[in-house]
Amino acid sequence: MSDQIVPILMPKWGLSMKVGTLAAWHVEEGTEVNPGDEIMDVETDKIANVVEAADGGLLRRCVGQAGEVYPVQALLGVLAPAEVSDAEVDAYVAAFEMPEIEEDEEEVPSHLSVDLDIGRIRYMTREGEGTPVVFIHGFGGDSDNWMFNVDAIAADAPVYALDLPGHGGSVKTIDNPGLGTMVDAVVQLMDHLSIDKAHLVGHSMGGLVSGQTAIDHGIRVASLTLICSAGLGEEINADYIDGFVSAQSRKELKPKLKHLFADEGLVSRSMVDDLLKYKRLDGVQDFLEALNGNLFSDGKQAAAIAEGVAASGVPTTVIWGAEDAVIPQSHSGAVKGAKIEVISDAGHMAMMENAGRVNELIKDQL
Repeated sequence: MSDQIVPILMPKWGLSMKVGTLAAWHVEEGTEVNPGDEIMDVETDKIANVVEAADGGLLRRCVGQAGEVYPVQALLGVLAPAEVSDAEVDAYVAAFEMPEIEEDEEEVPSHLSVDLDIGRIRYMTREGEGTPVVFIHGFGGDSDNWMFNVDAIAADAPVYALDLPGHGGSVKTIDNPGLGTMVDAVVQLMDHLSIDKAHLVGHSMGGLVSGQTAIDHGIRVASLTLICSAGLGEEINADYIDGFVSAQSRKELKPKLKHLFADEGLVSRSMVDDLLKYKRLDGVQDFLEALNGNLFSDGKQAAAIAEGVAASGVPTTVIWGAEDAVIPQSHSGAVKGAKIEVISDAGHMAMMENAGRVNELIKDQL
């Protein structure tokens, strides 16, 4: 009956994750688990998050111990129906080959870079079949913002996630950066990759970029998934945007990042440190100040895409975190004819705080 035994494994979040800490179990042995149930908390050096069950079944063994560190794909638990004997479960656990720490040389390089007319653009990719999906991050973010989404969606389609100009590992020196700059980067990358048409998934400013791409290049866009998107209303939290741009220290930056999550505990030391390193790169400060001035000056959004997206006829899903403290959730209804989903217990980074539900909605849109 070993074919009825289903392992629960340490997840892999992002290309750089090698190990994770099993922080806590939410279920006990003997519990009937349903797909999507929250079963444990896992912490990495980047972020902590809840793990949802990929499969359903009776939890027969909690192999992993709370507080212990395990490599990616390590056996943490076992699901099996009651008719599978304890001896068979024990034999499965004993025979399971625990993985060693992954070596980079065995993986696809974490990121690729290409020199386009707009400058060097860095991106990550996952192979798959069908119409590609392009993930577009928000203001001050990068492709790693999609660490909980890329692999899940790659099961259904080829996936690409780029660093927009001025962000991540992409070009930092851009004269007067604005919305057009970002749209050009997306279209140029699609041209380079020979992507005629793609599903665009955009978060925050990335939603604005995705929507404007559909307006300007509708024939290139199969669908839109807009997550806590800019461009659907005028209001925006200037305390967050301006504070993020001006922050020069941990003390200044960390309180601003708390605006991003319903659970402020997700703002880790590593997250703050990584963003400070990014902000201290040559050209970044000038870029962010210019982009902020062009898109979000005086606490208001300069660009509006709701009518244009609706007129484009591109199938659109709008997803919002009910506790978004950066862009009001009331903007979610701005695109006429769009499917709307508001996710409780999630803030502006809804694709991180409730990745499971967001991934389901993206797949529905595909």
